[in-house]
Amino acid sequence: MKKFIAYMNRSFAPKMNKITRNAWISAIQESIMGVLPLILVGSLITLIMILNDFIPNMPNLQPISDFSFGLMSLFISFLIPYFVMEKLKKSDRKLVAGLTGTAMFFLVLSPSFNDEGQIIFSFERFGASGMFVAIIIGLLVGVVFHQSSKVSFFKETSSLPDFIIIWFDTIIPITILLLAGWFATILGNFDLYASIISLFEPLINIGQSFVGFVLICFITAFLYSFGISSWALMPVAFPIIISGIEQNARQLSRGLEPSLIHTQETLAAWILIGGVGATLPLVIIMLGAKSKHLKAISRVTIIPSIFNINEPVVFGAPIAFNPILMIPMWLNAIIIPAITYIVLSLGVIAIPAEVMQLWYLPVGVSTYLVNTDLRGLVLLLINIVISFIIWYPFVKVYDNQKVMEEKQEEQV
Repeated sequence: MKKFIAYMNRSFAPKMNKITRNAWISAIQESIMGVLPLILVGSLITLIMILNDFIPNMPNLQPISDFSFGLMSLFISFLIPYFVMEKLKKSDRKLVAGLTGTAMFFLVLSPSFNDEGQIIFSFERFGASGMFVAIIIGLLVGVVFHQSSKVSFFKETSSLPDFIIIWFDTIIPITILLLAGWFATILGNFDLYASIISLFEPLINIGQSFVGFVLICFITAFLYSFGISSWALMPVAFPIIISGIEQNARQLSRGLEPSLIHTQETLAAWILIGGVGATLPLVIIMLGAKSKHLKAISRVTIIPSIFNINEPVVFGAPIAFNPILMIPMWLNAIIIPAITYIVLSLGVIAIPAEVMQLWYLPVGVSTYLVNTDLRGLVLLLINIVISFIIWYPFVKVYDNQKVMEEKQEEQV
């Protein structure tokens, strides 16, 4: 185990961190982070609309969610080329690149025109279901703009204002991209949007399967135990979980039972108990630790853990690069998701079907709000007890080790 930890610390973790700092990957990550406030607005509107059951004649606030969460892919199509240009030190053309990404996304939506000249879009394509399309379009625009930035119509000694130079230098990439989009979707009558979705459909299906769900939860915790942020998986995992909740909401609106389990709502309600790796039970156990170090860490981290913030305990206990505490974190990331998936798939508890990404609410509160099903709280309690059992023996071993270290330090 020591050799494995040494290898991960020396080779794997640095390589993974290098990948996450790559301009193209980090552009996707920052774009997703950029739309999170709009997703949270959609979640808050869903929360407020619960009052419709108690207050008659409340105004319909759904359009607010539709024009925040419901336009997510459109926002991503702008942000990715914008951040790509910024990361590649081409900030002078990042705004133009973002606008081109948006224009390309509109073209790929394959709009139609009626006899009155009005343009018609399918509104649902603007939402989470188009995330992979927006990412592909955004990266494509970034590639074309990056390559074109290596050539200019003007010499570096040109006396023309910079904005004039940018105007002319971006004409070619804009024309190439929009011409290609027009040729494929308008002239060729080809539904590029549906084709891109079909390419990623196997990945989405795997992500929504039992194995995919458990595997993604495990990999997230595994990377985190080596100090690698869970955001490393976001370019792949986020489109899966965000489109899952959108499809569930669509199924519910059609009178069908929601069927997709892998959503952020599921994770927040039953998996992330205190954060990635279900670390709240760990902190509770450490409150009764004999070592001064663990007891002090538990007192500092108990409040953040209740609100599902576990960076302080992961790096303070620490769990990261700690062979004793890494193993129970991995076990929690396998066993808890497996139990949750099986229970939800059996129909014992209602599968979340509305946007409720309020992961920062106290443990238990978010569990109830995602589906207002009291049986969900029972599952949460079961998961907490199981997680407690998983953590307990390892924490005791680590606690005894820390006690011995503290005694040796006192004798020096």
